[in-house]
Amino acid sequence: MSFATPLALPEVLLIEPKRFGDARGFFVETYNRARWEAAGVTGEFVQDNHSMSAACGTVRGLHFQAPPRAQAKLIRVARGAVLDVAVDIRRGSATYGRHVAVELSEANGLQLYVPEGFAHGFQTLSEKAEVLYKVTDYYAPEAEAGLLWCDPALAIDWPIAPGEATVNARDAGFPLLAELESPYP
Repeated sequence: MSFATPLALPEVLLIEPKRFGDARGFFVETYNRARWEAAGVTGEFVQDNHSMSAACGTVRGLHFQAPPRAQAKLIRVARGAVLDVAVDIRRGSATYGRHVAVELSEANGLQLYVPEGFAHGFQTLSEKAEVLYKVTDYYAPEAEAGLLWCDPALAIDWPIAPGEATVNARDAGFPLLAELESPYP
């Protein structure tokens, strides 16, 4: 794999930073603006977020912020593992409603770049999963929205079934794709 690989939704990039390891552990450059921009990770990151999920099977998402407060995200896992998902919600896009899913973990060190126009979420595959992500706009509750993570129309193969997953009321109440009034042209 090269440093940045386009996925089935080519705007979504899988990033594989180089790790340097020895008996002490490893060192990795998790972000270098010039190198990441050259690979297609664009936008100025203005906020870093860190979430910790205590239980395996926890779902966070599928979230997005509407324009003009839209966010691109650069996601990585510092502890544990997650199935990370991006869904194209750009009206008129040839890939509208399609998704990509990638395992991000402490062990593999991969990152996922999700540009504006995509809903994003993940399900934890381990206990105590810690996810860190950079975003290109500040959190704006008035622009926050989402898509129902377990909508059958999305055909996402979640490792832990909806009835067994841990989901908060907000995420469980997001609309289906068929009901979504996407703010992205």
